[in-house]
Amino acid sequence: MVLTPPEETTTRPAASWCEAPPITDANAGLPDWYLDLRSTAWDRYSALPVPARTNQHWRFADLKHLVIEGHAPAAPVSASVGADLIARAVSERPADYAAHFVFANNRLLHAETPGLPAGATCLPISEALTAHPELLREHFLKNGDFLGGEKFAALHAAATLSGLFVHFPKGAVAEHPVIVHHFVGGEGVVIFPHTLVVSEDHASVTVLDLFESIDGNEDSLIVGMADLHADRGGRVQYAAVQDLSERGAKHVQLQHTRAGRDASVKVGFLNLGAEWVRNESINRMVANGADCQIFSANLANGVQEYDQRTLQSHEALHTTSDLFFKNALYDRARTIFSGLIQVQPGSHHTDSYQTCRNLMGSEEAEANSMPGLEIDADQVKCSHGSTSGTISDEEIFYLRARGIPAEDARKMISLGFLNESIDRLDGEGLKEILFARVERKFAAIV
Repeated sequence: MVLTPPEETTTRPAASWCEAPPITDANAGLPDWYLDLRSTAWDRYSALPVPARTNQHWRFADLKHLVIEGHAPAAPVSASVGADLIARAVSERPADYAAHFVFANNRLLHAETPGLPAGATCLPISEALTAHPELLREHFLKNGDFLGGEKFAALHAAATLSGLFVHFPKGAVAEHPVIVHHFVGGEGVVIFPHTLVVSEDHASVTVLDLFESIDGNEDSLIVGMADLHADRGGRVQYAAVQDLSERGAKHVQLQHTRAGRDASVKVGFLNLGAEWVRNESINRMVANGADCQIFSANLANGVQEYDQRTLQSHEALHTTSDLFFKNALYDRARTIFSGLIQVQPGSHHTDSYQTCRNLMGSEEAEANSMPGLEIDADQVKCSHGSTSGTISDEEIFYLRARGIPAEDARKMISLGFLNESIDRLDGEGLKEILFARVERKFAAIV
């Protein structure tokens, strides 16, 4: 594990990220509260500085990745490209699903909702703003705290958004996941996918976001956000798969959770592609008995950098959380993990864990881990830890003795290492998609 920050890199003025509000929709039909929110967000974006080394939330980050000036909203794809992308997305989805949406360059291409329960709402954000403005307003962009990504969040709020609003009323349960494909293509383009999931009392929903490049080697940027709300006894499972081009693509994903009384939320991240990734995951247990579990599996090679910052905030009695992150690194790849368990005053009987494990496949790879605890309550059980290591010669010898070549043995061990995190999610179809993606990248590395 390397604890030396990279060489300081000068960044250009913040306004150069986008020179004007990245808006491509017409204002007709959009509610006034949303237009005001968007205008205020642009003013906030313009006033906020670019993250700097003095910001602890950007410790160990290579700031050269923030030199991303001149990006503009992506143009629509052609009809033929759109048809190809729909076919590609359909081929990748599981056999059973509650709904399937395909977006390309911030625009909806395809929608199916064969398995939604009665009363459930599953609409693109743009449609939900006009069809259910007050229902959306109750939960939309209500989180103002971030782990260094405030400027990205303001840019996101000021933009035309794609993505879904998923609302499950009391008692609604979907047996299969909602699948959402987000494709991006074009040089110097940016898209803004937004996922808002609300599970009311004893409702249950799973949402899978997949982020992919249309073509390779393009300087594209995704600034995404996922807000997850689970009320009394509600259940939300959310997974984000990032499989963008390894050369030029950048991805910022900001995620918030609010778990109410006896609610359960599972969040999973799988990072495979992109040149640079910034994940921020804030999970709040705001009522008694709430539970949040956060998992991540990351396979980095080349010169990829995966930067993940997390907060587990316990704000009530008898709350629980478990964070389990795994990174496998090859070549000159870098990962950064900074996680904090925070037990607020009066949040007695908290039970919380935080684990980050790094598998180093190269002497030039770099893993930085910064776990932490802040406890202001009594009768709590909290622990955190981080480990880094290589595949042992004994493990390779054991498998070679059974006729397995050394390279295959390393692949098997690495796959098992990452799949341990993925396996904590629910749903065989969902896990099979993630397992297959990891195996496909390992094959490319080998």
